[in-house]
Amino acid sequence: MPQQDNLSGSNSAGSDLSVFFLSGIPGLEAMHLWISIPFFSVFTVALLGNSILLYVIKTEPSLHKPMYYFLAMLAVIDLVVSTTIMPKSLSIFWFNSREISFTACLVRMFFLHSFLCMESGVLVAMAFDRYVAICNPLRYTTILTSSVIAEIGLVALTRAVLLVVPLPFLLRRLPFCQSHIISHCFCEHMALVKLACADTRFNNIYGIIVTLIILGLDMMFITLSYVKILRNVLRVASKEEQLKAFGTCVSHLCAILIFYTPMVLFAIIYRFGHQVAPHIHILMANFYLLFPPMMNSIVYGVKTKQIRIRVHLLFRGKRF
Repeated sequence: MPQQDNLSGSNSAGSDLSVFFLSGIPGLEAMHLWISIPFFSVFTVALLGNSILLYVIKTEPSLHKPMYYFLAMLAVIDLVVSTTIMPKSLSIFWFNSREISFTACLVRMFFLHSFLCMESGVLVAMAFDRYVAICNPLRYTTILTSSVIAEIGLVALTRAVLLVVPLPFLLRRLPFCQSHIISHCFCEHMALVKLACADTRFNNIYGIIVTLIILGLDMMFITLSYVKILRNVLRVASKEEQLKAFGTCVSHLCAILIFYTPMVLFAIIYRFGHQVAPHIHILMANFYLLFPPMMNSIVYGVKTKQIRIRVHLLFRGKRF
């Protein structure tokens, strides 16, 4: 098969560190064109959904509130994650364009991992937003001012950069003296680490530490926020007020499940599923990265009345 010959040739192209090759989905090369259809569909929905979400939040004054500012951050992050991985993946599926420079690969990897880390931080901020809105409603606008929201966003960005910026430097110090074929559709830290012909224990340990910080600390803060919300609502509210309060949390809880559930499953399979076929690993990784950007805009568009009405009027060509 020409694709396999192309990869074999690239594998024997010497030890030129500047050039690497993405394999796409190993074992399913003959089905790349068919696989691209759902990939492209999900990518299109993610782009359109999040772009519409940003437009609606920007143009509708009633949505200029802390909750929707955080939602706008989430939409921007989802757009960056989608556009970081999908154009190159689709070029592999459609045009067999596998070559990528080592520097470009590191840049894409940095953006991918840092914005995923930032998305987790924004979900924590949204949990805090729900806590303040439900447990301290009279002080909601005084606690979550525009400057505070901007500072929270800056903290999430700074934390993500500080956690991820060591990864490119850790990879640059490694020798890649054998295969330059990355068994993936996109540049990912552990896929590059596997190609190194040196001791990679420090890279592995640091990767685990970053994962534990995101999964451990962030999920702990989110859980703590919702425990406090639950205790407060059950203690002081009537049945109707309880349902109303929990109703404001449904979209955020869906976003949490959409983001963390695939992440946990992928982490478990990646670390312990050594007998799982490589193409299953890669399909799971793509699902984990593409599913949240698509679903977040749909969930918030369906569950948030103001957004739903504004989108409906937008497509009907009317204004308030």
